[in-house]
Amino acid sequence: MVQRYERLKEIQRLDPERDFLEIYRLTVTYEFPWDITRALELALYRTYAVPSIGRLLAETAELTERSQKRYDDTALLLDAVVEHGFDSEVGRTAVRRINRMHRSYDISNDDMRYVLCTFVVSPKRWLDTYGWRKLSDHELRAFAAYYRTLGAHMGIQDVPQTYEDFERVLDAYEGEHFGWDRGARAVSDATLALMGSWYPRPLAPVVRKAGLALLDDSLLRAFRYERPGPVARGLTHGVLRLRARAVRLLPPRSIPHHARQNPEIKGYPDGYEVGQLGTFPTPGVRGCPVPRGRRPETPAD
Repeated sequence: MVQRYERLKEIQRLDPERDFLEIYRLTVTYEFPWDITRALELALYRTYAVPSIGRLLAETAELTERSQKRYDDTALLLDAVVEHGFDSEVGRTAVRRINRMHRSYDISNDDMRYVLCTFVVSPKRWLDTYGWRKLSDHELRAFAAYYRTLGAHMGIQDVPQTYEDFERVLDAYEGEHFGWDRGARAVSDATLALMGSWYPRPLAPVVRKAGLALLDDSLLRAFRYERPGPVARGLTHGVLRLRARAVRLLPPRSIPHHARQNPEIKGYPDGYEVGQLGTFPTPGVRGCPVPRGRRPETPAD
């Protein structure tokens, strides 16, 4: 068990403000690759419950008609920055792709900032409940610094500074903006169907029930889903907690695991070019969200 926590000791020897990228890499690719993947899936899923976001995602049809590609491209673009860094050519290309897709469509800075907040808060909350250990304060500071930097590269204004700030913004925004939208519900249903497609067909209904069991009541109300019963919730939460206990007993990972290695990434069996990921929307035509006419101040462009 001493060995199991050696990487945490390595993390705590680093400076979370200066070495935030290295800390983030160690945490997400060595300590919690599976958990962070699930947490970020849930983070993006939460954004659908904001009608201005969910409705626009439905209008683009990327998540309803091309769900697997949209999932793959999002994961791979975000992962490229983690693996290669903000100042690398690959990282700059990934951020440039994200910005150029977003720039074609209207979305408020507040919505963009909220999405960024989900990336910081959801992993912490997931690991509090289902992780083999919780994130340390050192890691939380590094997560906040990492996403402050990503937000700056994306031109997002008034980005929170600390983890606590990210959490306050997220909770306030969800309390004010979560609500029903028919298009958002279609995006939610398509996402649940996508997750079910990763497993043998007879398991798809089980995966859907487990997915719904992971949603809190605010999400269930926003999408007008029936609240899962105590058996479904108990089994889902129990399995994840048992997994955490088992992982805690395993030796630490010796090589990093990146999102591009995840079995859920299905669309690029022969490899991919980061610069070709995502969509290439024409402004004013169906595509991805972000305020038209506001050019992010980013060295990636």
